[in-house]
Amino acid sequence: MENVGTKKSAGYESRQLTLRDMLGPLFRNRRTVLATFCFVFAVALFVAWGWANHYYVATMQVIVARERSNPTVTGQQNATVGNDTTVTADEVASEIALLQGRDMLQEVVQVCDLTKQNPSLLDFLNKSHAEDTGVKKAESLEGATRALAAKLRVEAQRTSHVIDVKYGKAGAPETPACVLQTLGKLYLEKHLRLQRPAGTFDFFAKEVEKYHQALADSESRLADFSKSEGVAAPEILRTDMAQQLVAAQAGLYQARQTIAADEQRIDNLTGQMRGTPARSATAEASISASILLEHLHSSLLTAELKKTQLLMKYDLSYPLVKEADEEIAQTKEAITHAEEAKYINTTTDRDPTFEYLRQDLAKTEADLASEQATAAALLNTIQGMRSEMVSLDVKAVKQGGLLRETKANEENYLLYLTKREQERTSDALDEKRIANVAIAVPAYVPVLTAYNPFSIMFLGFFCALLAGVGVGYLAELMDPSFRTPAEVEDMLKIRVLAAVPRQAA
Repeated sequence: MENVGTKKSAGYESRQLTLRDMLGPLFRNRRTVLATFCFVFAVALFVAWGWANHYYVATMQVIVARERSNPTVTGQQNATVGNDTTVTADEVASEIALLQGRDMLQEVVQVCDLTKQNPSLLDFLNKSHAEDTGVKKAESLEGATRALAAKLRVEAQRTSHVIDVKYGKAGAPETPACVLQTLGKLYLEKHLRLQRPAGTFDFFAKEVEKYHQALADSESRLADFSKSEGVAAPEILRTDMAQQLVAAQAGLYQARQTIAADEQRIDNLTGQMRGTPARSATAEASISASILLEHLHSSLLTAELKKTQLLMKYDLSYPLVKEADEEIAQTKEAITHAEEAKYINTTTDRDPTFEYLRQDLAKTEADLASEQATAAALLNTIQGMRSEMVSLDVKAVKQGGLLRETKANEENYLLYLTKREQERTSDALDEKRIANVAIAVPAYVPVLTAYNPFSIMFLGFFCALLAGVGVGYLAELMDPSFRTPAEVEDMLKIRVLAAVPRQAA
């Protein structure tokens, strides 16, 4: 029957790994494990109580803020100081590079006397000399400067415009504080020297005086121009006259159109008057010959009475009777013709159409004469206005040149006056050490060490424990001998028939 934890494979049995098997290599190499543990723990104790217990770190924070801008010479009239308070990453990087300048670090080494606190190997080799030469001092100073540059940590915070400056050193806590305090002072002084060039106030003051005199001269010439030319604002007059000229030309074109229309109307009226009679019948009356009929009837009655009297005396064939018959017949014929004939009485007067055409023609001829006179007057006026505009153009060009010169001098005068006042203010602020960078958190003498010795000791204990265990297993791995029958079976894959235990000597 098989035991629990074993299995059959290829004719032999392999045992399951137990805790004893895992701890066996440590016990077999206990001396090596113990020696490694003691060495690592001793190093940790040395680091904790020999170095960390005397290692102090001083910190300082520098804030970069655009609170003021230096005046710059520009071509704009209203050149003001920029109000952009945005600080770019490049500006922060420039301040970091400025903090790590070799000249300032070298001066810090001299002020804080770091050459004696950090003796180099060359100093130990040349201890026998009583005095150091200039070359040795320079080498010692350069070595201390390089060591300071290597230990000095200048880093910018990612979410702000604050620069963290740290310096740590084993020894007296006053030393790192002295380094950062001196570095901050030198940094502010150097920043002011770089940001504020010398002589700018005097330059702007001279420019103010020059353009003030130029402005006075140009204003005097402008006043003399108005007096000599007799025109105060030729540009405005030219604009008004141009509008009047446009209106006059429009009136001239309209007058010419009216003249052409009147001439055509006159031709039409003349033609119509030729075909229209001057007088026309206004009344026509028809009357018959009533008086003639009365006479004819009277004559007929007389002739008939005469015939009657003749018949009483004579026969019808009597010549007088025949003559009376003929007279009666002629009278009746005349009465018949008189009754048929009519007399017409016609009344005439001036024709109204002809009179309307005549009056319209007269009015049109008068309007034509008026429009022709208006067109001639407008033409003369336009020519005069054009001549006057040419004169005003010349005067406007001259006055425009004087105005531009005066305005340019005024702009330059105000520009440099503003710059001068800005420089005056900047100089006053520089005396107060006000700049775009400031020491937000100054360096102070640290009281506590940078690292806790107990934490380093406990960390060294665990590191020593892990190092000892690792070395024990490594020594076991490097040992090629077999120590148990199980190792033989596991390695060679054969069954062990017998094993002779080691006998103590």
